[in-house]
Order: sequence, then structure tokens, then C-alpha cells
Amino acid sequence: MRILIKGGRVIDPKNNLDKVTDIFIDKGVISEVGSDIDYELEGVELEVIDASGKIVVPGLVDMHCHLREPGFEYKETIETGTASAAMGGFTSIACMPNTKPVIDNAAVVTYIIERAREVGRVHVYPIGAITKGQEGQELAEIGEMKFAGVVAISDDGKTVKNPALMRHAMEYAAMFDTTVISHCEDMDLVEGGCMNEGFMSTYLGLKGITRAAEEVVIAREIVLAETLNVGIHIAHVSTKGGVQLIRDAKRRGVKVTCETCPHYFTLTERAVEGYNTNAKMNPPLREEADVEAVREGLRDGTIDAIATDHAPHHIDEKNCEFPMAANGIVGFETAFPLAYTYLVDSGIMPLREMIRKMTVNPASILGLGKGSLSENAKADVAIFDIDEEFTVHTGEFKSKSKNSPYDGFRLKGKLCYTIVNGEIVVSQGILL
Repeated sequence: MRILIKGGRVIDPKNNLDKVTDIFIDKGVISEVGSDIDYELEGVELEVIDASGKIVVPGLVDMHCHLREPGFEYKETIETGTASAAMGGFTSIACMPNTKPVIDNAAVVTYIIERAREVGRVHVYPIGAITKGQEGQELAEIGEMKFAGVVAISDDGKTVKNPALMRHAMEYAAMFDTTVISHCEDMDLVEGGCMNEGFMSTYLGLKGITRAAEEVVIAREIVLAETLNVGIHIAHVSTKGGVQLIRDAKRRGVKVTCETCPHYFTLTERAVEGYNTNAKMNPPLREEADVEAVREGLRDGTIDAIATDHAPHHIDEKNCEFPMAANGIVGFETAFPLAYTYLVDSGIMPLREMIRKMTVNPASILGLGKGSLSENAKADVAIFDIDEEFTVHTGEFKSKSKNSPYDGFRLKGKLCYTIVNGEIVVSQGILL
């Protein structure tokens, strides 16, 4: 199939492009980007998409999600997770290793890659574990996994408690030019907490988690990266202090990058009121000052990427007492509209910079070679109507799980098309 996207506002931060123009896709790649493209070829199937009044952007890149397969297919599968990603405009996603078995060897990496080729709707890139079984005792076979296809390593969901082991992981990963992603949480400081430590935890009578639990590990990783002169990526930053630590480190030239998630710049701990387990996540939702700091970190470039941390759970794992409920929310299908509504439409940052943090930046951190609309690049494209306002209905999500605190929210930025490798996967907002 050949596809001609006509008259859309094409935004490609990597190529410094932001103008109304056309895109011609041929044999799975972007053949031409220019004005008034007209292809009338006899006998050739040509799909023409009228993108007038809409934005055309590189397919979104999510550097942090959970697909649950293998081992937890009752929550999500590669098939349902990638369908959900496509409905969010994502064309490339990187899945975390806390599966069963853990992604800590080449065999599991190969399984995920092959399974994604069979049933996946978007590109899937596995992230391997830092330690065997994510148990924090012994390094996983990092080189073996790299050659099998991982794009990063992380013990996400757990912090590598031993700083010497983390040092060795960072040194070893640097040899293979592999990104290390750190989940920053000192469990001794968490002490059984289940939400942010503050007014709301006191009001609800729930054990709180101090911001220090996140910030002391961020500080440790920065010190290690600075000492070794190697890179480190900090996952899901949620606190004012964490943002400042990273900002200061970047000013000193430390090779640190970081991400945050839509829930950390759109919600506060007040979302937990009424013991709402759909607002229970890790790190926990913080206070207004933290939300403002995260927004400022996105605006000034301290925070490099917006990731979803898509974390599906079965309804029974959320429909229980708050301390017992699983952490996490599904995020693919709300990420773009939340970012547009709360960051761009509210005037915090330009649209092109928001697109940068959801395309070229995460792709660059992971070395994916994605996130642009360059000619001769694989045709991974998303088209949104940023003027269309809609109501979130979690029951309509393509994810197997529906655990989201955004049900009923009014947002702007409706997905129209998702194109993966030159194939239309979502057309006029409908999954094909």
C-alpha cells in the first residue's frame, strides 16, 4: 500500500519541521515530505488521508511500559498491550523485565521479540533485568541479552540496593553502550507505606512514603554516574527534590537523563481520596508543589522524556483494601491527550517540545533510531486532532485491564490514525 497524507501540520522536532505539508509513504518508508505531492499511478493502490486541521507527528515512543507476558497474561498480553499502544498513537514501546520468568536471559528476550512479530501491532523492544531474577544479588547476563536484542537494562519495580553491584552494572553496561534505567526507591525508607507521606495520608489513616525514599537513590545514581563518567537514566521522577537533583547534575555535566509520566504532572495525592485504588501507584502521587516542579522540569528541559509506565492489573488486584492493592495504572491510551491538555493547551510548553519528549528523545536515550519523519525512514506516523475534546471511557480501552483514575476526564487531542511500517493500524480512531 502507498499512503499520501495531505495537508496536515507536520511536526518533526528531529528535523526542525513544523509546517503544513504532505507526506508520501511507499513500501513501508517515508518516500517524500513536501508541498502539493500528487501521485496518480495507474494500477497502484493509493490510500489518501486528508489531515487538514490535524497534526502529523512521528509515531510516539514509550520507553517504559509493562506488557506482562510471559507469566501474567491475565493482566495483559503482547497482543492486547500493543493494540492499546496503537490506540494511543505509540508505534514503538520498550517493555520492562518484571515478567515471569524475568527477562534476564537471551531466551526470554528472544521469546518476546518473536511473539511481538507474530501478534504485535507496534514495534516492541525488550528491556532486560540488571540482576538475575531481579533479586539484587548477582548481575544478569547483560552482554548476552544485548546481543539478543534488549535496548536497556533495569530492575524496574525494585532498586538495586547494593551500590557496589549497581556500580558494576553501570560499568558493564557502558561497555555494551546499553542504557541503565534506575527505579529509585529505598525500601528501608518506604517502611510499608502505600501513598505519599503528607496531609492526605494522615487524613486517610494510611502509612505514608517519604519523598526521601526516591530522592536518596536518585542522588546515589547521580554520584555513581559522575564518578564513573557513564550514563544513567532515572525512571518516573515524581518529586520536587528529585527534579532539582537532576537539574543540578545536568548543569555539572553528569550524563543523567530522566523521564516522568502523565500522572505526575496531572494528578496530586488528592486523587487517592475515598481510598481510590486506581490512583495507587509507585512512586505515589505527590503534592501540588511536586506536580508544579515536574511541569517546570519538563518545560526547562531537565526532564527529557514522557513515558507511560503502562501497568495493567486485573480488577481483583485493585478492588481490595488500599494497602493491599497493586501499584500502577494503564497509560497508553491517555498519555498524549493528558500531555497535550495539561502541558500545551494550558500554556506550559510548546507543542513541538511536548512531541520531542514523546518521540525523538526517548528513542535517542534507548538508541532506537525512531522518532522522526525523515525521508527513507520507516513510516511510523501518528495523526491527532488536537482541537477535538472527548471524554475518557476506560471501559473502551483496548488494554485487557482498565485500571485508570482518568475515567470521565474531558481531554483534548484525539487520535485519528496510527501507521506502523507503512501499514495503517488505526484509522479514524478505530483499531483495524
